[in-house]
Formats: sequence, C-alpha cells, structure tokens
Amino acid sequence: MNGYEAMGSIAVISDIHSNLPALQSVLADLASREGVIGRYHLGDLVGYAPWPNEVVDLLRAEGIPGIAGNYDSTVATRYEHCGCSYKDPRDVELAHVSFSWTLEHTTEETKHYLGTLPFRMDLRPWGGHLAGPKITLIHGNPILNTVYWTEDRPDSFCLQMADKVGARTGDVIVFGHTHKPWAKVLEGIQFINAGSAGRPKDGDWRACYLLLHLTKNSGGKGELRPEFVRVDYDLAAAQQGIRTQGLPEEFAEALETGGAKK
Repeated sequence: MNGYEAMGSIAVISDIHSNLPALQSVLADLASREGVIGRYHLGDLVGYAPWPNEVVDLLRAEGIPGIAGNYDSTVATRYEHCGCSYKDPRDVELAHVSFSWTLEHTTEETKHYLGTLPFRMDLRPWGGHLAGPKITLIHGNPILNTVYWTEDRPDSFCLQMADKVGARTGDVIVFGHTHKPWAKVLEGIQFINAGSAGRPKDGDWRACYLLLHLTKNSGGKGELRPEFVRVDYDLAAAQQGIRTQGLPEEFAEALETGGAKK
C-alpha cells in the first residue's frame, strides 16, 4: 500500500432511520470483509420507515455501540418534535407525521435504549498509551445534534468545531445528520460526514456507510484513510413496508430517488 501497512478498518453507520433492509445489507457487506475490527453507529436509528424496534434490536444483537441522533433523543424523551429542520411546509408536515408514528410504534424498551445513548464517543484505535489519531463520533456537531454540518460550511466553522472536541493534527471527526457523505482536511484534521445508510439524500438510493482504514506509514505513525461504501439493498421491500404501515408515499419515493425531488 505505497509504503503503508494495513492495520484493519473501523465501520461507521449513520442515519439508518428504521430502514431494516438497508441495515441488513450493510451488515452483510461488512461481514464479507476481512479486517473490520470495529463497528459503530452515529444515531438517528428511528423515523420515516416502519422498523424502529427491529433496527434497534439488530444493532443490540450485533453488539454495535453508538451515539444518539436527534431522532433518538427526541423519541426517548417524547419531545414535541424530532428536532428536524425543514423550510418546505409539506416537509414540515411529513416530519410531524413520521415523528408521531414513531412515538406510537416504538416500544418502551426501545425508547429506554435510545435514551441511554451517549451524545459523543471518542475512539483511540492505537490505545490510550500512544499519541495516535483520535476518532470523535458525533451526530450533528459537538454542541447540538440538530445542527446541519453541510459541506459548504466555511473552514472557520469546521475548525471551531474541531476546537470544541480538542481535535489536533491527525485526528478525525465523523458525523452525520445531513445524509450526504463528504470529507475534507483542514490543518491536518479530517472532517468526514458518513452519509446515510437508510435514507440517503445525495441522489444515490443505495445505503452508504463509512470505512476508516487504519494504516501505519513507513515511520510507524498511525493514520486513517476514509472510504465511502455504497451497498444495494431490497428497496422494494423497504417501500412496501412503508406503504403497508400507511406512512406517506413521499417516504417510499425518497428512498428510490436518494432524496432528490421528483
């Protein structure tokens, strides 16, 4: 690998949003890969699709830890809305429909689990005894999990967020919430949006997740290289589940278009 020694990979799955067929396909893809040493999620496990309990149960059965998204904490606390931000009145209406349905159909056990998820998680893949890169997992940003950290945010915003988590050169901050994957490097710090496994909004309907490849360079220094992975899943089954439960047709259409408006 051009003078680099491969050390394994860490998978990060974000914004599943109750899409069980998508999650199952992502986990199957991960199971087929060698060298995956850790799997984590970035929250927003529920909402918009009809399998909130099943998604949570599968992640727990697989032993995949993670953090709370805005949807998880608002469902857990029975908040007045999901913490989503939309400008289009129809999108606002649909968000309320999704949230009401999810509140009604999540079990008490699921709500309790969602309420136990931490706001942030720090990973040190080379151990706490070395000054290797730190990976910080958040949902929206280090202050609020409802703020959209989009690719067009100025560099000054990104560096301000890095300061909030104490990130230094070589460190990586991974987040989600916008459902659009992207990555940039500023002052040696990697900023990576993991995209969405269950409800992409970048025009690609396939489930998206992030692989962080751990490597050591010729000098023995640890480094992290990101790779976005897209996975086909049973889209028709996901759409049929939405329709069977009487959820809005727009939710089924959004899966097919990858979030693009028809």
